[in-house]
Amino acid sequence: MYDFDTPVDRRGTDSYKWDIGENELPMWVADMDFRTAPQIIDALTKRAAHGVFGYSTVPDMAFDAYIQWWKERHGFVMERDWLVFSTGVVPTLSSCVRKLTTPAEKVVIMTPVYNIFYNSILNNGRVVRECELDYDAVKGEYSINWDRLEECLSDPQTSLMILCNPHNPTGQIWDRETLANIGKMAYENGVTVISDEIHCDITAPGRDYVPYLSASDICREHGIACISPTKAFNLAGLQTSAVAVPDRILRHKVFRGLNTDECGEPNSFSNAAVGAAFGEGAGWLDEMRKYVFENRRLAEEYICENIPRLRPVRAEATYLMWIDVSSLNISSSLLSERIREETGLYVSYGQQYGKGGEHFIRMNIACPRSVMYDGLGRLEKAVGIIAKSN
Repeated sequence: MYDFDTPVDRRGTDSYKWDIGENELPMWVADMDFRTAPQIIDALTKRAAHGVFGYSTVPDMAFDAYIQWWKERHGFVMERDWLVFSTGVVPTLSSCVRKLTTPAEKVVIMTPVYNIFYNSILNNGRVVRECELDYDAVKGEYSINWDRLEECLSDPQTSLMILCNPHNPTGQIWDRETLANIGKMAYENGVTVISDEIHCDITAPGRDYVPYLSASDICREHGIACISPTKAFNLAGLQTSAVAVPDRILRHKVFRGLNTDECGEPNSFSNAAVGAAFGEGAGWLDEMRKYVFENRRLAEEYICENIPRLRPVRAEATYLMWIDVSSLNISSSLLSERIREETGLYVSYGQQYGKGGEHFIRMNIACPRSVMYDGLGRLEKAVGIIAKSN
């Protein structure tokens, strides 16, 4: 029913991703090159036609949309009072870091992980405590080193943990037992957990993620979940998200932080987008997921056949490929520079995701298949040139 094959020209549209050279191909930042669901476009067009864009409130419809989606899609029932709205997941994370910790306290993150977590921590005068995930290079899989996590959480200076669920960039879906163990360990050490769940709706067909707050009573009573339709429906530029906080006192702190930071008010279009995405967008999302995970299968096949020195990490979530480039014996930052210089392909280098990312690159495959193959061809060419020079 939906067209994901036809490329959309995003040049000249003030696109952060596409503000590049004429012959360059950006496959780095995590937004999709697909038009969003037609139902969302219709809702935004109708809202624009009204012509008045004054201050907005959050209507009951927006609360109901989140609650109904998580109930039907993820089997988790949220209460209306749990929800607080914000302009985005990252502003929420930064606000929570400021409100729930004091300067010089430590915030735990499991690396390699979304690089902006570092900004939210360091820019606010807090200390990053990296807990590196274990990587099995043979299986191409990640797991948590529980002794290492216990050491990080038991540090008296640690007061907060930011969890990525599902995990970016590895594409890991954490199971219920794992999440419950994280929650128990954090609670026993007096650490609050914030779960960034912005990628939760981009999972392989037939697979679902586990909401952190649903994993156990402890997770629900002492946790915070950041949720949004923006990643799944390609709406990042609309700046909208919600925070689910079951505990009344903790929720008040989050609410006060967001409002003190002036990032708790919706824009004129966000409510319409949320309602259309969660109310009418399920069909589009399901087709997009099938398309993207077929892209992933084809990309893995292409790399194995044509670029055997690279090894894609197995993933069941996100549209981001995490690729092991260790056999090239070159840092991923230098490698990504060389790839761009030689072919114009722009990918993300692994060092920016912290410990464990040194020998990886990240590649966004949420694009028409012809564009993906263009990128893979450029990657193959670049690796061939670099391998010969080494």
